[in-house]
Amino acid sequence: MKPRPDTQPAPRRYTRGYLPHYDSNYIHQFITFRLADSLPQTKLRQLEQELQVYPIDRQDVERRKQIEAWLDAGMGCCALRHPKMAAVMAETLLKFDGDRYQLCAWCVMPNHVHGLIRPDASLARIVQSWKSYTGRWAFAHNAELGLGVPGKALWMREYWDRYIRDDHHYRSVVEYIHNNPVQAGLCEQPGDWKWSSAYGR
Repeated sequence: MKPRPDTQPAPRRYTRGYLPHYDSNYIHQFITFRLADSLPQTKLRQLEQELQVYPIDRQDVERRKQIEAWLDAGMGCCALRHPKMAAVMAETLLKFDGDRYQLCAWCVMPNHVHGLIRPDASLARIVQSWKSYTGRWAFAHNAELGLGVPGKALWMREYWDRYIRDDHHYRSVVEYIHNNPVQAGLCEQPGDWKWSSAYGR
């Protein structure tokens, strides 16, 4: 992991909806975004009520842990399970690697995507470009491939991001991304999952 320049400002914090975001060039970011139907709204509302027992500074961590467990359970249409849809998502992530961002690790799961990048542009715009292209492609091929995408949106509007604090955090995130398919019971070894930067290692 390349150290950030001493003159680099700290990440800028802002919010959209209930998720906080940190946006700054040159700082590695761990990003997760998911399909719109991957979590029922009833579960999310229930989760928000349950989080009230935690202190404010713990709620984001507990929210993320529960949502990740639900995502790994494979809820929703899981359109990214289709090989062609997964391939389009992977190609989209790789397309601007070395241009708009440095793509350090990634994984396409059946109903969500993980990426570890060092952005050279606005993080929100990078994620939106991924979602926009793959969303149009999915709806153009929804019936043909039997993706089962309901409604008018492929992706949930929000995304999770967390900036990388140090080398240990960086290594932990790479390990988490590569092991997510194993954790979800989709394969036995990280290198077995085709839609990941760990594939073939």
